[in-house]
Amino acid sequence: MNLIKTIFIALGLTLTANIVHAQQKIGSVNTEDIFASLSEVKTIGTTIDNLTKTRQTEIEKLIGDYQTKLKAAQDKEKTLSEANKEAVTKELIAAQTELQALGKKIEETRTQAAKDISAKQNELFSPLQKKVKDAIYAVAKERNLNFVFDVASQESNNLLYTDGSEDITATVKTKLGATATTAKPAGKSK
Repeated sequence: MNLIKTIFIALGLTLTANIVHAQQKIGSVNTEDIFASLSEVKTIGTTIDNLTKTRQTEIEKLIGDYQTKLKAAQDKEKTLSEANKEAVTKELIAAQTELQALGKKIEETRTQAAKDISAKQNELFSPLQKKVKDAIYAVAKERNLNFVFDVASQESNNLLYTDGSEDITATVKTKLGATATTAKPAGKSK
């Protein structure tokens, strides 16, 4: 009698666990593949490239000015003699001060360029990231998924093994109006 009771309890627990497990639907998405298929990413890339080239040109011009002034100072130093020592020394000190200021300006321009480029990337990508996130949420709700994991992410808080989960990458791409190519298979690990 005790054996039969134990079997029924074990069977009941097993069925309960299977019912609870069946209620949890898991999906996966490859955000890297989604972003790669969006035309907006190419447009943003072009905008960022153009800004980078513009800022690089500004920096190169400053470097060219620095090199020109440095050469002029070096040439002036070659003319140094006892007769013109005082005047040339004053000019060299002034040139050194100017070169230091120009060197500082080059570094400040580089730092500001990096900040500007980063800010522009954030400005342009933030709305696109929200758009993709909203599409993922919409597809997950449409498919009654409880969890969706990004298989493109290498972060430790994402699922690394997706066997039997529902890949919603193509549906998200379709919702975004992007080319719905076959998603690259996610790497499976044990």
